[in-house]
Amino acid sequence: MQVTGDGVSPSMDDTEVRVEPNPRWVRGIVDGRTVIDSRDTKFVWTHPYYPAWYIPVGDVGDATLPVSELPEVPGHVKVDWDAVDHWFEEDVEVFIHPRDPYKRIDSLPSSRHVRVRIDGVLVADSQRPTILYETLLPARYYLPMSDVRLELLTPTETSTACPYKGWAHYWTADIDGVDHVDIAWGYRTPLPESEAVAGLVCFYNEKVDLEIDGEAIARPSTKFS
Repeated sequence: MQVTGDGVSPSMDDTEVRVEPNPRWVRGIVDGRTVIDSRDTKFVWTHPYYPAWYIPVGDVGDATLPVSELPEVPGHVKVDWDAVDHWFEEDVEVFIHPRDPYKRIDSLPSSRHVRVRIDGVLVADSQRPTILYETLLPARYYLPMSDVRLELLTPTETSTACPYKGWAHYWTADIDGVDHVDIAWGYRTPLPESEAVAGLVCFYNEKVDLEIDGEAIARPSTKFS
């Protein structure tokens, strides 16, 4: 499984470490036991994509958990995410990695006219998209399956995960005998903040020819290009 869906913070580079207080109550559960219980964690960015939680040593109640330290955060440790069965912010479970407090997700129903072409072939035509706006990423146009030429799409085994949207599945488009691998994706059961895109299909703006209300949209340059 891959992790995706994260924009790059414009305020730091790959060598900077940034530390900020986290006002949220953080807990971790292993085998039904609460082994982490803290109201004094820190957000720590060691790369520009998303933060980690650094937890006061005294709030980690299982000495067998794998941890790492940073000199910039004395008295705190980062617990290996996968060593914990369930992570919570307040009473809401968090998946994949801590959510960045500077990211926002908005899924807005729209009546814009969206056309998607691959190698000149029209693969989707919809006037009822749901547009997902995610901080630092291009707007994504999620389309009803009935507005997509599903006969051109074949499901793949690829799965990616995002802490804001959930677990995505992918399709490859066969256009005149040429496979465009994993060019479209969707979420069957997205996380609550993105539930408006459930059951819809989205194509990479970076890899298709997208037309919005009759205007061709330039392909953005991102890590997905």
